[in-house]
Amino acid sequence: MPHRLSKSRFLSGLQCPKRLWLEVHRPELVHWDPAAAQRLAQGHRLNAVVQGLYPEGVMIEAEGGLGGALRATAYHLQASPERALFEATFSKHHVLVRADVLERTRGGLRLTEVKSAALVKDYHLWDCAVQAWVIEGAGHPLDSVVLAHVDTTFVYPGAGDYRGLLAHQDVTAEARARTPEVAARVPALQSVLAGEMPKVAVGPHCTDPFTCPFLERCTPPGPEYPVTLLPRGAAVAAELLAEGYADLREVPPGRLASPTHEWVRRVTASGVADVRPELPRRLRALSYPRYYLDFEAIQFAVPIWAGTRPYEQLPFQWSCHVERAPGVIEHAEFLDTSGENPLRALAEALLAALGETAPVLVYSGFERQVLRTLAAHLPDLAERLEALAERLVDLLPLVRAGYYHPAMKGSWSIKAVLPTVAPELDYSGLGEVQDGIGAQGAYLKLIDPVTPPDRSAALAADLRRYCALDTLALQRLVDRLGRG
Repeated sequence: MPHRLSKSRFLSGLQCPKRLWLEVHRPELVHWDPAAAQRLAQGHRLNAVVQGLYPEGVMIEAEGGLGGALRATAYHLQASPERALFEATFSKHHVLVRADVLERTRGGLRLTEVKSAALVKDYHLWDCAVQAWVIEGAGHPLDSVVLAHVDTTFVYPGAGDYRGLLAHQDVTAEARARTPEVAARVPALQSVLAGEMPKVAVGPHCTDPFTCPFLERCTPPGPEYPVTLLPRGAAVAAELLAEGYADLREVPPGRLASPTHEWVRRVTASGVADVRPELPRRLRALSYPRYYLDFEAIQFAVPIWAGTRPYEQLPFQWSCHVERAPGVIEHAEFLDTSGENPLRALAEALLAALGETAPVLVYSGFERQVLRTLAAHLPDLAERLEALAERLVDLLPLVRAGYYHPAMKGSWSIKAVLPTVAPELDYSGLGEVQDGIGAQGAYLKLIDPVTPPDRSAALAADLRRYCALDTLALQRLVDRLGRG
């Protein structure tokens, strides 16, 4: 008997047959990154909101197993034709699908697939095509196939009113155009599952449309400094690999046309960090006091605060180390733990802590973006927030132009630079929160009403430690690199 496929397994096989084989035969090797878990949580939250838009809808429960779900779907299609079905279950050709929303229309049925993305993407259309092929194959003609995705222009009015959150796009033609290929691929993928693990080399497909959870397992060991570390150098790396160069240190001088690539090659080959003279001069010229600022922010697919839009970068925390004079350092911080809209309290505390003058040092353009968001939401504070934005000094382009260490391996992110400059500041020694994705996850747990108070307190402490380390790191970078 052929192996049973699900919609998600079909999509995995579409990305890579080896991924499909591993998911089925070696699921213990799966390694999901935290961002994938957050996308899944957002999808669950969105589905709950969508179901609330159909108060008479019926959920097809999965507790009774596949047979129970199939029987319940058949029953409600017959007995409750006027009611929307959630997770309606169908099986045909040994392929199982569960539809987000299924509604009766005059011409048949309307299938609505709900996505937390802000745009319709190609893999969404394959998702719809698989479902359409199975549902119609099971004897239920579809009048239309609709892709419902998050509308980022929606402004949440509050009080649980999410009407208008979703934009609906009819993708019937696109889904039907793909069904012949679905029909051809299904038996091919079932044959993959019946055989030995396919041999598929690592390539661009490993991260498109998402990073494969088996990527680390599939990536062969290579040199410590592969040519693929060249920043924005995928095409050049491919040429070098074709020429037989796998290790960047083996690439001859003059082979790389980009000055940045040649700099990275030269420093890597030397094994010694390079600090260009202009960088310490510019850092030493910064006046005192110096404010080192970092925000942590959250993006909700489904807004929870009135007046906000989906996927806005909404800050809930900041840290600021203030260097009044060389070596004279203070710390200020803000963290909302209430779950209520924190923007006004956060902005007022920030303006009070950072004064009216002196440089505010950041790393990347993120803080400027957050300040603009705050100004848009708080028009009475907009002038002061915009003045604060004018004081920002972005250290990233300065460091990118003036410093490189072999251990950075082509990256100028703060996490790559810091260990080469101030190794005593170690993010791995922190608690549950060690990066921005972890901070977002911790905040979501922190404001969840079901989280016990002691757990919330521990998460808040971890968030404070993490954000404080980010701004202390900025101070150390300026101090150490300013010495030359």
